[in-house]
Amino acid sequence: MNFFNPYYYAVKLRNWLYDRGILKSYSLNAPVVCVGNLSVGGSGKTSLVRFISEALSNKFHVAVLLRGYKRETKGLLVASYRGEVKASWEEVGDEAYMLSRILKNSSVLVCEDRYTGGNFAIKELGADLIILDDGFQHRRLRRNLDLVLLKDTDLRDRLLPFGRLREPLDALKRADAVVLSYQDIKEWNLRIEKPVFKLYRINWRVVSFDGRLVDYKDKTFVAFSGLGNNGQFFQTLVKLGIRVERFLSFPDHYHYRGFRLERGKLYLTTLKDFFKLEPSENLFYLDFDLRVDGLLEFIIKNIRAGSSAGRATDS
Repeated sequence: MNFFNPYYYAVKLRNWLYDRGILKSYSLNAPVVCVGNLSVGGSGKTSLVRFISEALSNKFHVAVLLRGYKRETKGLLVASYRGEVKASWEEVGDEAYMLSRILKNSSVLVCEDRYTGGNFAIKELGADLIILDDGFQHRRLRRNLDLVLLKDTDLRDRLLPFGRLREPLDALKRADAVVLSYQDIKEWNLRIEKPVFKLYRINWRVVSFDGRLVDYKDKTFVAFSGLGNNGQFFQTLVKLGIRVERFLSFPDHYHYRGFRLERGKLYLTTLKDFFKLEPSENLFYLDFDLRVDGLLEFIIKNIRAGSSAGRATDS
């Protein structure tokens, strides 16, 4: 099918131009860790960015850099500085805003040009580690590590516009490591000559608007989300045994203008969607932690190795 797909040739040509240096890539004066994927829609990128940022913020001033998808602004904008929120979700996009609300020791900024955004984070915000959210296809900025999340469905999918893949599977050759998503839903493996890590979502919890953990066993919710794959959110609720009287499915990055909560009903949504709505006593979100055995050690080892190589080259 790829041989009859113009998008396939466009992707191949662009990568060929970068591989041969015809299109230029630029380096920053700080390590860059990229978290990306191959497919359109949710694969756990932002959750993994959160996991890495929270874990490394005691060693580095981490700056998370996003494009700011579907925001109402253009150019470079600081979403937060070391946990102090500087912009609304409409200004920076829902994913950047969510990260700015939950990352207490890191900075978050958005910029379509990741090299410009990274430079600003280092020079103006004092960042010493850049985490690139959803940047695998953004090749203008060089990175020390490319981590690519992969869903098991990606292995059977096709390239846009006939499927949901942004790049063919052979693009994994550019990755430094592959992270296999959603092992908590289905255990699966991949045989590839790359380091492979498995991502599990653990410690699921229902949280109230004021941050309290809620016992959901005697409660029934109206569940809603606006994700790339709403089915996975609803599937998770069923697996956790959370009672749901109705599912409401909205498009990815939905704005929720005009959305009203009914009195007498309890509503449950994702963390990303929760932050777009006004706090309410009957609004709750589902949260979780990640377990990715060995990944943090792999990242730190490679950051240190890259720094040592850089010092040796400079001397």
